[in-house]
Amino acid sequence: MPTIRKINHLAVVVSDMEAALAFWRDALGIPLAEIRDVPAEAAQVAFLPLAEAEIELVLPTQEESGLAKYLAKRGPGMHHLCLEVDDLVGMLNQLKAKGIRLINEEPRRAADGKQYAFIHPESTHGVLVELYEMPASSE
Repeated sequence: MPTIRKINHLAVVVSDMEAALAFWRDALGIPLAEIRDVPAEAAQVAFLPLAEAEIELVLPTQEESGLAKYLAKRGPGMHHLCLEVDDLVGMLNQLKAKGIRLINEEPRRAADGKQYAFIHPESTHGVLVELYEMPASSE
């Protein structure tokens, strides 16, 4: 049976990266590990490690992207919660069997090898949930 290992990250969509960093990094003191462009998601992401997880500040980079539309409709704030699982395909199958609505029925693969998929907020009581399975070499 697939299991959840931990919270991997919380993603916060922002309209101004420097202003967001002024709070998360400068005011709260959470160190910034890096800022990376993620063209596949039409975003720039700031990674702020915290304990065994991280906070990701996500800035849309294309006006027509899903993230930009989300930001325009809802404003800045929490975008999604990411849970790390040991078997993403197994977890997706388990969720489908329970009638959970998925955004991604099959895993997607990021440039760094991790697999991911999103669960629709309709099935999670309003929270967009992302599932990650890390590549074997990073465990």
